[in-house]
Amino acid sequence: MSHNATSTTSEPHIDPDIARVQRRVLAALVSAQILSGAGLAAGITVGALLAQDMLGSTSLAGLPSALFTAGSALAAIAVGRLSQARGRRPGLAAGYLIGAIGSLGVIAAAVLDNPILLFGALFVYGAGTATNLQARYAGADLATASHRGRAVSTVLVATTLGGVVGPNLAAPTGTLARTVGIPYLTGPFLLAALAYALAALVLATWLRPDPLLLARELGATDSASTTAEPAPVDNSAKGIAVGGFVMALTQLIMVAIMTMTPVHMLAHGHGTAAAGAVIAVHVGAMYLPSPLTGWLVDRYGRLPVAATSGITLLAAGVLAALAPGDSITLLAVALALLGLGWNLGLVAGTAIITDTVPLSTRAKTQGAVDVSIAIAGATGGMGSGLIVAATSYPTLALAGGLLALAVVPAAALTARRHP
Repeated sequence: MSHNATSTTSEPHIDPDIARVQRRVLAALVSAQILSGAGLAAGITVGALLAQDMLGSTSLAGLPSALFTAGSALAAIAVGRLSQARGRRPGLAAGYLIGAIGSLGVIAAAVLDNPILLFGALFVYGAGTATNLQARYAGADLATASHRGRAVSTVLVATTLGGVVGPNLAAPTGTLARTVGIPYLTGPFLLAALAYALAALVLATWLRPDPLLLARELGATDSASTTAEPAPVDNSAKGIAVGGFVMALTQLIMVAIMTMTPVHMLAHGHGTAAAGAVIAVHVGAMYLPSPLTGWLVDRYGRLPVAATSGITLLAAGVLAALAPGDSITLLAVALALLGLGWNLGLVAGTAIITDTVPLSTRAKTQGAVDVSIAIAGATGGMGSGLIVAATSYPTLALAGGLLALAVVPAAALTARRHP
């Protein structure tokens, strides 16, 4: 009787056992994300500097970012397919373990001064980035449609602690690296190897029961909603296209501007610590606003938040272009806006994808969508170095900001077709 009474109210009936499992799932994912955030930050902070140091060329400084982002594209397919077949636990744990192996490979390449090994290792290291992103989908597997934005954001915000602490450990870990007789810039990759390995261990041990496998068993949880109805099947392809476009474009712009900011700062006389601090602000802005973004997505809808991401990225690009090279403060604000714009696009896009993809093919489709995100990031990373070498950092930043505006009409047209 109590079940019938509950189901006739405005709130859906949510099994307290499922709610308890969802809390346990989120706790395991949050723990792993805190660790993996530190690993993720290593490549962002010193990847470009390491390549510049080994190759002696600014034009190829964007190559590490392109390589580990391309590696994340391949890993996104592998993690998505393994998750589809076996569940989130083996998929995510394997991805983080491969990221740890790649981190050790980067250290070996620097010790041997072997650029080819460096490029290969950075490609493998990208598995950690892909896994960190795919974990957000695991947070939404057992969530009702009206709480998906918040579930995704809970997993994303956990990356903040590791992501902010990681870049600020660039100098101390560099000192540690020098103490043990390896190159200074490999320090953050020592941290990454340990962090990714521990994240794999946490998930392999604690992510039980597996959220995706349980969601399939329950089936009905996919359609429980208070504010959003599941999209009809014929709208599935359209939803995937819109969500994928929003996430891919925001990723391309964010990676391009972020990758060349440390190089731009060092060219204007700033040290590694200053560059690390600005990247820490950026990574914090990528993840810290997630709870608010998740609430906005659930409250006001996916498409208005997606459009806002384009406008925020425009502001970031304009400010980065106009900021004097010696102004750490203005560059930090620009990179904070860059991170916020990316966050708005990612949470909105993820909710759109999860709304429209059926459980039977969910993990595989999500992996395929993340491939487009990774390819866009690789394009941004590789293109950024070439654009700065040919023109300037302000040109890159302004072009990125203007390109971001393409998200606005895409969201507006879709909203008009589906009010």
